[in-house]
Amino acid sequence: MEFKHFFPSDILKPYVRHYYIFESDSDAEFEDTVFPSGDMEVIFNLGSGTWESLVDHEFLKTPPIELWGQITKPLAIRSKGRHTMLGIKFFTHSAAYFFNDEMGAFNDRITDFTDVIGSPGKILHARLLETTDQLKRITLIENFLVKRLMDSEKRAPGIDRVAHILSSIKKEPAENNLGNIASKYGITPRYLHKLIYRHTGLSPSSFNKIIRFQHSLKLITKNEQPFTAVAYDSGYFDQSHFIRDFKSFTGFTPSAYLQNITPVNQLLQQ
Repeated sequence: MEFKHFFPSDILKPYVRHYYIFESDSDAEFEDTVFPSGDMEVIFNLGSGTWESLVDHEFLKTPPIELWGQITKPLAIRSKGRHTMLGIKFFTHSAAYFFNDEMGAFNDRITDFTDVIGSPGKILHARLLETTDQLKRITLIENFLVKRLMDSEKRAPGIDRVAHILSSIKKEPAENNLGNIASKYGITPRYLHKLIYRHTGLSPSSFNKIIRFQHSLKLITKNEQPFTAVAYDSGYFDQSHFIRDFKSFTGFTPSAYLQNITPVNQLLQQ
């Protein structure tokens, strides 16, 4: 397996965390689990292999172009065959610049990208398949995103506001300071909750929990600190609170996770 990151051009840096290419030349089947990241993604499948995700206790084949909504709980996936996948990882708020729907509509689902944006998605996928050059593929993606960005100018002020609010939530845990954050932006806590959910698919408290969880996941994967230090460094009240949240997002306790680090999640933590 090989996993490469590519950074966006200057015009897209505020919107795209990174692009990535995942390649696997093994025909071996395997199962894995994806954890909440706080970000939405679009993934173009460009190889001969297929992916399946667990939906209502049944593995179903994912579409050729996958739109990943916010994942709020562990999601089981299964790989079959050889893969070449090109992914776009947006920032928590920034997928809203490129799609007209309320982001919460995609939560805990892998949606067919072409069902959301129609023929432009199919045309882009076809062009990506026509070339094997990685940088040319990234250029095709960037041209597509820039055009979508220009079409979203009317929505930009509201989404920009959400970006600033999320920065405040990172500094002040949402569970304790939601009223203070709302007051800072001249809105009610109820409207703050609605605004964040509409543009991210997450409530303020869910966003805060996922950010905290992701920080703890990176520390645990490094395996350089005891769990008490990880919990404290990640902003948890105590170790039991940390273990409870970690298990809700992964299905494992922290110690069990270390014994069951899976291939895809190991790559994602690099």
